[in-house]
Amino acid sequence: MTSRSIDILCSDFTPYGINKNFINNEEEHSRFAQVGRARQIESYDVPVFVERMDRLGMQKVFVVAIKTWSVQQQALLEHSTNEEVITVIDQAPDRLYGLFGINVHQGIAGVAEMERMVKEHGFIGAHLHPHGYGKPPDHAHYFPYYAKCQELGIPVIISTGHTLDLMPNSPGRPMHLDEIALYFKDLAIVCTHTGWPWVEEAIALAWKHPNVFLGTSAYAPKHWKPEMVKFINSHGQDKCMWGTDFPLIGQKESLEQIDALGFRETSKDKFLYANAARVFGFQ
Repeated sequence: MTSRSIDILCSDFTPYGINKNFINNEEEHSRFAQVGRARQIESYDVPVFVERMDRLGMQKVFVVAIKTWSVQQQALLEHSTNEEVITVIDQAPDRLYGLFGINVHQGIAGVAEMERMVKEHGFIGAHLHPHGYGKPPDHAHYFPYYAKCQELGIPVIISTGHTLDLMPNSPGRPMHLDEIALYFKDLAIVCTHTGWPWVEEAIALAWKHPNVFLGTSAYAPKHWKPEMVKFINSHGQDKCMWGTDFPLIGQKESLEQIDALGFRETSKDKFLYANAARVFGFQ
């Protein structure tokens, strides 16, 4: 568990962020209770979290200014502001980095805000959770964000596959990324959550498109489908990245479970560190 690593997707882990988005958020807390994780939610002050990173071999963690839209409430379900994320990442430069959360209801104003976060605060990517917006990722409403990401040279991480939240699953089909990858050929697209239950579909897209990558956040490694494990360890070793979606999955438990999967050392290092370092511009 001392391998170097980059966690490409992590929520605001501070006591404030965890209480706001998970403990005191009734809808979200009920989802954690459903999967038996409500009592396992942890939070950390930034210095303690960085010490934890050191112990676990995590070089960098990407903290998302999450914007998840609730179908039931027609309002933001999980919502970390850019300013909240800046407060966190500014305490550990070169270790913590911001991801801009896309709220499609902001329209062009959101695109301008994303550019400002990248240029003024060093955000290194964007994140989209499309399920609650009722529009799949290949809907034209998202295209201005993709165009700006491509212009800025930053990847976009798109929540893909099943969502436990009470939202439609259909926007999470990996195949919705197919035409985006063709239209925006210089945009790095990271499909998260292994694409489950459409894992083979996600693998096919990552293998087909040079600019599509496959992330593993929100799913415990012990539950990954054999096809996913094989892809990481063989012909997909340059196409996959580790993430946790903390606090949904803890970094320590995830890394321990990855150790138990028996990856080849070269494949494991690419998956945990080198691929993310390359795609997000650290090498």
